[in-house]
Amino acid sequence: MTSTSEQVGQSITENLQKVLAEADESVIAVGLDENSTRELVEIVAESEEPPNVRLLAEESVLKWVRDDFMLASRAAELREADVLELRAATERLDDTLLVTEEMVVSLLTPNSEQSAALATDDEEFAAAVRERWNGLWADSEAFDLRTPGYSRVAETLAEEFDSAMESEFETVLEAVESADTVEELDEVGVSLLVAAKHEQLLYDISHWGEDVGVASKATFSRKKTQFEEHGLLETEKVPIDVGRPRLRLLLADERLREADTEELASVAHEMLSAAPA
Repeated sequence: MTSTSEQVGQSITENLQKVLAEADESVIAVGLDENSTRELVEIVAESEEPPNVRLLAEESVLKWVRDDFMLASRAAELREADVLELRAATERLDDTLLVTEEMVVSLLTPNSEQSAALATDDEEFAAAVRERWNGLWADSEAFDLRTPGYSRVAETLAEEFDSAMESEFETVLEAVESADTVEELDEVGVSLLVAAKHEQLLYDISHWGEDVGVASKATFSRKKTQFEEHGLLETEKVPIDVGRPRLRLLLADERLREADTEELASVAHEMLSAAPA
């Protein structure tokens, strides 16, 4: 006998929360779009005892996750904790499903405000669906986020510099993530702005960034040059005993120097949106 239930008019968040809360061991999530994937990662990250989640998605969706540093670093942390696995599908995914040990849930999301969850706990049907997607999972390739877990980023930043700088990095990064800012204002740009606010050396912040996996020293150098061209940063030479002088990062504009930490992202966005000086 097939038992079917419908939940109509709820948000994708509510439907994901319900399914994940009821899953005992593992969940295969199939064909989620960008918004649903963000919700999934955030729900799992906030859960005290989440199930193991295997996310099989279109490669374009996973690349979108990778391009969002905060989201990717949360996903990377879950991956490191063996809670979340990511794989890129080798074929087109027409369905959006959550498959648990007990049931199959089909998610319909006509828009970002509404979601319907159609579920069945028929044992034979659920077993057949699980077998199909387990097979496709085995044939798919693990997706490399190329992003460190956020805890490692925060901990190493506090260790290399101080807790105040780590706190401000998080504040500015969250402001960037919650606003529609220019693409130049990414995790590397935020690192440089916060480092300049604390008058740190380019060598030190870029060395930290490369070691922890944020970006290469060359990427930090290119971003520094770009920010100089837009009038955000300037540098002063700091002599060392042997070799070329190091460069100390400084905020070049009074608007940035006077901005509160919460305002730093919006001021930088405004300056980056203008033509280079």
